[in-house]
Amino acid sequence: MTEPVIVVHGGAGGFGPELTERAGEYREALVAALGAGAHELECGGGAIEAVRAAVMSMEECPLFNAGYGSALCDDGSVELSASAMRGSDRAAGAVAVMRCTWHPVAAAIAMLEEPEVLLAGERADAFAAARGLEQRDPSQFVTERQRRRLAERLSGGGETVGAVCLDSSGMLAAATSTGGLQGQRPGRIGDSPVIGAGTWADRRVAVSCTGQGEAFVRAGAARLVAALVAQGTPLERASGVALGEVADCGGSGGLIAIDADGRVSLPFSTDAMPRGRLQLGDAAAVEVP
Repeated sequence: MTEPVIVVHGGAGGFGPELTERAGEYREALVAALGAGAHELECGGGAIEAVRAAVMSMEECPLFNAGYGSALCDDGSVELSASAMRGSDRAAGAVAVMRCTWHPVAAAIAMLEEPEVLLAGERADAFAAARGLEQRDPSQFVTERQRRRLAERLSGGGETVGAVCLDSSGMLAAATSTGGLQGQRPGRIGDSPVIGAGTWADRRVAVSCTGQGEAFVRAGAARLVAALVAQGTPLERASGVALGEVADCGGSGGLIAIDADGRVSLPFSTDAMPRGRLQLGDAAAVEVP
């Protein structure tokens, strides 16, 4: 039996006034996400159920750029993307450019059992609706906070969210969810729904990334961490090398990773990355800057 561990991030970015002033709220949201994941594990669920619950919790919190309260495209709309991966068999699922599905990560996890890996746009929302996932009018994802941020061209203050987990059976899983970049061109897809760039899980490691998506795609960041671990590189070193590749591609950001022995890595090259970890039976440990 393995000691279950769950790790979450609330996005890598700047440590601006909002993050400073609302640091307590961010910590509470991270604790809630970890608690949601831990509850699934305590009730007999596995790593997939845990990352699903943790990310869904953050998708419901308007502090984060995922689900409700996501960043707005340059036309004021919201476009949602998510991905998930199960380490035992490398099952992968992803959705992109969704407008109506309340919990994109739930749709990504539903895709794990499908022959396709990635669905986008209206077809992705239709798939989610057919699986019984809650649908809402696109306007309900938009918050006044994000309208103001778009009008003022502000950045930071909550980015992509993600979770990784090692459960008691030794299974690893990862999930990532995002609203994309503030003011992005409609239709743009970053790294979060791209398996191997923003998310990866196999029998050795699970990874969820956050940051400047195009650079993470070009670096193949999440898969690079796993490839290095497979070659015998320690997890912390592998994570650092991956972020170095992201930097070589002109980007910055962070990632969370956990290996099959329960070792955790949470590096970031930005000023802040709200993050937390919880080993079942212990108190959650969270940090904002």
